[in-house]
Amino acid sequence: MNSPVHLALGGPAGDTLSTFRTAATGTSPAGSLLEQAQTPAVITLVAGGVALLVVLVGGTPWRRARNVVTMVHEAGHALAAVLVGRRLQGIKLHSDTSGVTVSRGKPEGPGMAFTAMAGYLAPSVLGLLFASLLGADLVGTVLVLIALLLLGVLVMVRNAYGVFTVVASAVVLALVAFVAPVEVQAPFSYLLTWFLLFGGVRPVLELQLKRRRGQARDSDADQLGRLTAVPPVLWVLVFAVATVSCLFAGGLWLLEPVAT
Repeated sequence: MNSPVHLALGGPAGDTLSTFRTAATGTSPAGSLLEQAQTPAVITLVAGGVALLVVLVGGTPWRRARNVVTMVHEAGHALAAVLVGRRLQGIKLHSDTSGVTVSRGKPEGPGMAFTAMAGYLAPSVLGLLFASLLGADLVGTVLVLIALLLLGVLVMVRNAYGVFTVVASAVVLALVAFVAPVEVQAPFSYLLTWFLLFGGVRPVLELQLKRRRGQARDSDADQLGRLTAVPPVLWVLVFAVATVSCLFAGGLWLLEPVAT
């Protein structure tokens, strides 16, 4: 997922888990199985298992779901560019799950390096943020942040497929937030959070495999290698350590209901 960045470069939803916990204390034998299925421990285990399965098995489910990772990856580049004072020109998302964020500014220096570094870290960092919010029962806040992310990307996207991807994601979010029963919101948020945590690791591994085959000569890691004195392979290692660390820390937050 190469992303050049130089020139071409709580409301009602927030109470969902509390509702599950209250329901789980019920004494009706007829509803005991349903109540147990709605406990936070079961939700996080099932959601985590589904997300891990999609990431590990790959194939069509991974290719479809990876559009989400690409969207967050490019949003990470875009946000970093804005934070360091670069002029953001637009984002493009492609059907092969690649993307590009175009910004203008100084072609070297810490700002450019930070912009190039942000992409591969963004999905894992966002997943970690969501995990911390879910640990505090703030499901509604997670949904709001997803909406803000989609809005931000939609404003900056510059191609038809990118618009389609963002709008389709927004439709799914709207159905979950406004149409689906409140009991669906927590599982959806857990599933997306686990997917960002697991899904943030796999692209780093794929990046190094492509680099070994000579298929990613202009990757973020290679750009960072040219911008700094650090070899590209070490930047890949930085990405790997950071994403795995986010997975470990986020997993601890998400699995806390299981431990208790």
